[in-house]
Amino acid sequence: MKKITLHSELIYFAAILILSFSSAMQTAANAGISMIIAPAYVISQKLTFLTFGQSEYLVQGIVFIAFCILMKNFKPIYLASFGTCIIYGAALDMWRTIIPAFNPNITVPGSMPMPVRIAMLCLGMIITAFSVALFFHTYLYPQVYDFFVREISKRYNKNRTKLKIAFDTGCLVTATVLSLLFFGKLVGVGVGTLVMTLVNGRLIGFFDKQLDKYCIVKPLLPKIEKAF
Repeated sequence: MKKITLHSELIYFAAILILSFSSAMQTAANAGISMIIAPAYVISQKLTFLTFGQSEYLVQGIVFIAFCILMKNFKPIYLASFGTCIIYGAALDMWRTIIPAFNPNITVPGSMPMPVRIAMLCLGMIITAFSVALFFHTYLYPQVYDFFVREISKRYNKNRTKLKIAFDTGCLVTATVLSLLFFGKLVGVGVGTLVMTLVNGRLIGFFDKQLDKYCIVKPLLPKIEKAF
């Protein structure tokens, strides 16, 4: 079977838009958001002068520092992953502004009927996993979370799926601790978060294999690819 040709640069921007849309949708469903974005969401609820997207800058900045320490190296090109974070955060705030169902000032998170919330949660899990798999197939760096998993797995020759599951679990623990510390209860963390922690790595692994099986990824700008 002939494989479909996709271009890295287009995959990159599609992944950012899809992932930020999924994050906004999960937050609106309020059935437990992705463990990856949960720490930033908790911080945004405590530090109300920060938007959700801006809180992502703070959290991913911390993860970036940890990444450089574990890599035992720093290259200026690594900052491209934080550039992705900036675009993602802006897109996340955009979706939460322009879509009434996602805008907390118009639709209170969790106020929609339960079947709708469950559907949004399930769709969000699938979309999130697919977007991360897309990031793994482009030379342009994903946001810091996924860049961390991709590069650390290469650096220490670790299974990427297993490392992703471990990273997700760490994010879940961090979000839980912050929630209890700031509010004395769970905020953003719910049953859906636990389910995503268990299945997200496996879903990403599935989409990763499907993309390898059915697609060929090529750059539109080969000279830029060499810089990465």
